[in-house]
Amino acid sequence: MAISFTKPMPHTLRMTALAAAALAALLTGCAQPRHTVVNADVEYRSAPVWVPPPPPPAPVVSVYVEPPLVQPEPVFVDVAPPPMLVEVPPPQPYPGAVWTGGYWGWQGRWVWCAGRWSSPPRPDYVWVQPYYEHRDGAVVFVSGFWAAHGVAFVPPPPSLHLSVEIAIGGGARPVGPMGVFVPPPPGSRAGLIVPAPIGTPPAVVVSAPPVTNIGMRIQHNNTTINNVDSHNTTINNVDVHNTTNVANVHNVTNNVTNNVTNNVTNITNVTIVAPAGATANGKPFQGNVPAAAHLAAAMPAVVHAQAPVPASATPIPAYTPGHPAALPAAQMTRVQGGPPQPAMTPPQRPAPDMAREQAREQQARDQQMRDQQVRDQQTRDQQARDQQARDQQARDQQARDQQARDQRMHEQQMHEQQMHEQQAREQQLRDQQAHEQQAREQARQQQFRDQQARDQQARDQQAREQAAQERARAAAAERPHGRDPRDEREAQHQREERQAQQGREGAAPPRRPASAAQAHPGHRPDERKPDERREEEKERERARQPQQ
Repeated sequence: MAISFTKPMPHTLRMTALAAAALAALLTGCAQPRHTVVNADVEYRSAPVWVPPPPPPAPVVSVYVEPPLVQPEPVFVDVAPPPMLVEVPPPQPYPGAVWTGGYWGWQGRWVWCAGRWSSPPRPDYVWVQPYYEHRDGAVVFVSGFWAAHGVAFVPPPPSLHLSVEIAIGGGARPVGPMGVFVPPPPGSRAGLIVPAPIGTPPAVVVSAPPVTNIGMRIQHNNTTINNVDSHNTTINNVDVHNTTNVANVHNVTNNVTNNVTNNVTNITNVTIVAPAGATANGKPFQGNVPAAAHLAAAMPAVVHAQAPVPASATPIPAYTPGHPAALPAAQMTRVQGGPPQPAMTPPQRPAPDMAREQAREQQARDQQMRDQQVRDQQTRDQQARDQQARDQQARDQQARDQQARDQRMHEQQMHEQQMHEQQAREQQLRDQQAHEQQAREQARQQQFRDQQARDQQARDQQAREQAAQERARAAAAERPHGRDPRDEREAQHQREERQAQQGREGAAPPRRPASAAQAHPGHRPDERKPDERREEEKERERARQPQQ
């Protein structure tokens, strides 16, 4: 007898026997065996899968931190922050008080920055939530701080190079997609991260169920947030276009007049979504949580991991790279409640439809992870290309600037050289003119000296002629009186020498005596007539010639 099962259907089990006579004949062996068709509906029920309870939380260092008044420098941490703790805020003590803290901060290790009500340091200052980013297998962290109204938060650029800081006591590496995130809910597996838009308070996950796998995310339903102060908590400058792709999260400054500001919406709630494969209880989760930090922290928690109260009320300064503050001793964390654990039953084979659904979900998650990794890689490649282009443009600009400086320097040098040459030519022209002027002056002086010499020669010649005439007259006058002509000539020669000496010294020629009596006081003037004297002189001359 052959039995075949066809069309299994869930929820019932039915069996129908056909042809009792044929069965009797088969038993007696008197008839040939026949095929009998039996229809059966089979249902496979899968037992709940046992999930191990989360490990007890490690001791926690709880401190108050004095927030800075400007955006602090980012730090690059090798491990992810632990799951969130529960810290229920007390009632608001006075209007205008802002709930700050209530998140994991960095002080050489992850410490719990306890929450408290604080007044803004200045009337126009707002509170900026801490910043966590999964980047290259580590965490980029920026502590919460006070910012002036209108000052946008600036995420650390991908091109920023930071040194990795090793956590004291170790920890778990971040597990999840690259981008901005918040720590997981209390009681979650260490290292998991929850993708969230920039400016999301970490306290929004306190009321969510713990997770043991990646998949939980926070979304703002494609809403632009622009310095919204909701119940004393500010979600600072977030423009969320795609909550699963942190590359599409942008900062929007205040008082913008473009189309983005026309869509500004005050966010009062955020949506937390987690598939069944991500939660510890194996159930999908979707819930709306207040976006205000103090309201989200006050919601009932699935796992009540109570944050310890700081041992000292004195706040410590914000972290400075390389200079962590002195920390108090770590305290134990009390855990109350937890996720419902299914019974420990042997696992059974799931129904085909559920297995296929889980396989499809896993494939979808894997594909989403691959797509996210591809998008992240494309984003990094594009950013690298943009950075290279900016660097090349900067180098080109520097080269052009250097060329312009060299050109200006060359032109300046050419101008200075031309100025020097022009000055040299002008100096040479002045020297030439001075030389020519000096030459002309010397020529005039030489002409003047030559003219003086010629005048002196003329005067000397005139003096000699006058002296000769005087000698002749004197000789003619003295000879009759018995005077020796040679003595007379010698005396006359001496007078001429004295006159020449006086002429050379520039003195005026000697004046002729008015008469022979004045020239020779012992001589008696000749009272004869001129004609007689001339005749006598001629006779004397004729008489002297034969003797010579």
